Amino acid sequence: MFARSLLGFVTVAALAIVSNAAANQLQQLFNFGSNPTNVGIYLYRPTNVAASPALIVAMHYCGGTAQAYFTGTQYANLADQRGFLVIYPDAPDSGNCWDVHSNATLTHNAGGDSLGIVSAVRYAISTYNVDPNRVFATGLSSGAMMTNVLAGAYPDVFKACSAFAGVPYGCFAGPDMWNSACASGTLSKTAQQWVRLRVEYRLSWLTVHQGDLVRSGYPGYSGARPKMQIWQGTLDTTLNYNNFAEGIKQWTNVFGYSTNPTSVTSNSPLPNWTRSVYGPNFQAISAAGVDHNIPTQENDVLAWFGL
Repeated sequence: MFARSLLGFVTVAALAIVSNAAANQLQQLFNFGSNPTNVGIYLYRPTNVAASPALIVAMHYCGGTAQAYFTGTQYANLADQRGFLVIYPDAPDSGNCWDVHSNATLTHNAGGDSLGIVSAVRYAISTYNVDPNRVFATGLSSGAMMTNVLAGAYPDVFKACSAFAGVPYGCFAGPDMWNSACASGTLSKTAQQWVRLRVEYRLSWLTVHQGDLVRSGYPGYSGARPKMQIWQGTLDTTLNYNNFAEGIKQWTNVFGYSTNPTSVTSNSPLPNWTRSVYGPNFQAISAAGVDHNIPTQENDVLAWFGL
């Protein structure tokens, strides 16, 4: 159901047109640590790698692949110019969608697709001298949902994240890969009204703030949270645009910001797109007239990451 719902809604039109092919090819990694769901991991290493490179995890949409996201976005080309590494995970689900619903994937070191991805990041830090203070995550659609999951469950690993056409952390939580209520935008609640049910363990969670939902991904963690940037088209009906407002409520709560932006910039980074900044660690970009096929903005993402 998940694949049928999202596959076909994210097309090559949503991806940046790559004017220059990357200099090198992807390298598949094996034996990189705990990988309970058998996530495929592919690494892009530019010819001129920085001495202590940054690392971006770039995650494909539902129905996509690591190779498709490698060729359809400019992250590898930019890595050739700037010397960072890119990990392109490959979803193990039969429909090539990410597990963003299970208790395991939503929880720090508990399993699921998220742990396989993080294991690869930890391996890259130890094997390729990646700077642990410059590890980032981004993705489109299902990959954007996983970006939110990684930000919530592994705030100790990622320093900044950028999610294109996703949903809030925990919005898909439940027994199935697909969550119609979340996708249709009917899970529109105040920060105090979110309820989470961890079906795998038959534990119901009390009503919590949306920010507390994120904090539940790593119980007891009190360190810094990754900067968060979310993007969504106003005509998105695949993952309804209402989720954009829910994401704003969630991440402003995490950072203790007001839901009223401190600045709003029109036509940023494209005409009819509006960038709202809520504080140094969170911004949200609304793309007027754009559906689920939102074009990725790699240079803007890299600026957010400080690369």
